[in-house]
Amino acid sequence: MSLHRILALALCLLLPTFASANVAPVPPNLAANAWLLIEVSSGQTLAAEKADQRLEPASLTKLMTAYLSFAALRDNKLKLTQTLPVSEKAWRTGGSKMFVKVDTQVAVDDLLKGMIVQSGNDACVVLAEGIAGSEENFAQMMNREAKRLGMKNTHFRNSTGLPDPQHVTTARDLATLATALIRDFPTEYQKYYSLKEFRYANISQPNRNRLLWTDPTVDGVKTGHTDAAGYCLISSALREQRRLLAVVLGTSSDKARATESAKLLNWGYIAYDAVNLYPQGRPVGTPRVWKGSKNQVAAGFDQAFTIAVPKGMGDQLKAEYIAPARLMAPVKKGQIVGSLKLTLAGQPYGEYPVSAQADVPLAGAFGRAVDTVKLWFK
Repeated sequence: MSLHRILALALCLLLPTFASANVAPVPPNLAANAWLLIEVSSGQTLAAEKADQRLEPASLTKLMTAYLSFAALRDNKLKLTQTLPVSEKAWRTGGSKMFVKVDTQVAVDDLLKGMIVQSGNDACVVLAEGIAGSEENFAQMMNREAKRLGMKNTHFRNSTGLPDPQHVTTARDLATLATALIRDFPTEYQKYYSLKEFRYANISQPNRNRLLWTDPTVDGVKTGHTDAAGYCLISSALREQRRLLAVVLGTSSDKARATESAKLLNWGYIAYDAVNLYPQGRPVGTPRVWKGSKNQVAAGFDQAFTIAVPKGMGDQLKAEYIAPARLMAPVKKGQIVGSLKLTLAGQPYGEYPVSAQADVPLAGAFGRAVDTVKLWFK
């Protein structure tokens, strides 16, 4: 993925969406320390409470371990059928376990299921050592990836989420990570995160995400718990091709994290309508390109762009493409080439970067000369 595309995706997640105070639905009050609800397509925040407060992530950490594991598979540094050795450190790691045995070899596919479904800390350490040589090296990889994804308030110290005073993140950063995992590894997400049970070493363990049993639209994502972090859950639901993602941190029990997460997801679907502004492939605009082999480029989003609006207000949503003042070739696919400004009932409702959907190389000498002359008169 190009740097331009990475920046565009990161900005989509980081730019806030503003709703006029008199039209924004009132979110539910949750029995949790912090929470966040986002519309995944746009990265739009629908509800938030202490979303930027640094807290311990517990086993929600394993989303980054999974992200880096999937990246290693994508880059052919790992294979699902490959086996990795179980070190004594991995075997001795406390907390939830997959129950791998020291000095044995375990398939990567099983380790992923053990980490995601059973929340096995031992599986995390085996994967971390297999990818980076040691868990310490892997933690450095985690922090580099967190920085690349735009997780500004996150610092990882291990692959598991076991308590450490310097192992912290926020609800917003976790939403950024979960969104990236769903976006960048959709096949792997669908394969692993909706599994309700996994059996290894003759021990069956259920997925701790209760919503997988109570809501058929929920297909992930991950639970976490330590005494300090409380009971946490990142959950995501897909209803009529509209995906919401909820991060709920610091509830009092396993049941409470499921109940509060369901409350937040259901509120998001009830209180907001989804407006599919731009189907995949439809350009937002076609800005002028100077000194290029083509004089225009399609500007838009890599995927269908859906925005949430308060119930019944879809017809009051207006969109305006703002082109760059002077776009010069060469233009790279994924490069930010303007922004989409939204208003709702006449009030600012958000601004999102749009990217070039194709390359535009430099024109030949004659074409560049012609545009140079034209620019003198602009």
